[in-house]
Amino acid sequence: MEFLCYHRDRPASLSLRYELGEAHWSYMDQYAKEMIARGPTLADDGETLTGSVHILDLPDPAAARTFAFDEPNYQAGAYRDVLLRRWRNTLGRTMWEFPGGRTGGNRYLVLGLGAGEAADLEVPPDRNELIAYGPLLSDDGATWLGTAALVRAPGPDTARAILTPDRYAAIEVHNWQFGGRPS
Repeated sequence: MEFLCYHRDRPASLSLRYELGEAHWSYMDQYAKEMIARGPTLADDGETLTGSVHILDLPDPAAARTFAFDEPNYQAGAYRDVLLRRWRNTLGRTMWEFPGGRTGGNRYLVLGLGAGEAADLEVPPDRNELIAYGPLLSDDGATWLGTAALVRAPGPDTARAILTPDRYAAIEVHNWQFGGRPS
């Protein structure tokens, strides 16, 4: 089962995140084989951390909750909240298999929070710009709750346009970059 976990930073917690850097990376190393995509979200300046996205293949919702809530930054209070949802990998690949590579262009996390009937279940036509794409689902996988994508786009409006706007209660677009342990 695949899950999207988006930890959103608590204001003024950046120094705590830096302090816990090695604890975070050691924790993430335990999940390296399960990772489909990962990376930080950033403020408009492109440098200030605002959150952390992880998409993983885990055995069940309990394992996903363990991943999300045992994370050292979460335990220390660096995150203000966590969005944890079952997710379906409609592209069938990891971010490391993205044909566009790790660099070049602007990258975004697009979250469409569902309202009513399921939307955007099919992969958009220009899949070459999609790093990850799929529906957000209830724990049992039966109820559509929205759509999440990692996308390369010229700007946030273009990234937002991959979703059908009138089918969502809200669409969030966050600057995002490929993640992984710094070398």
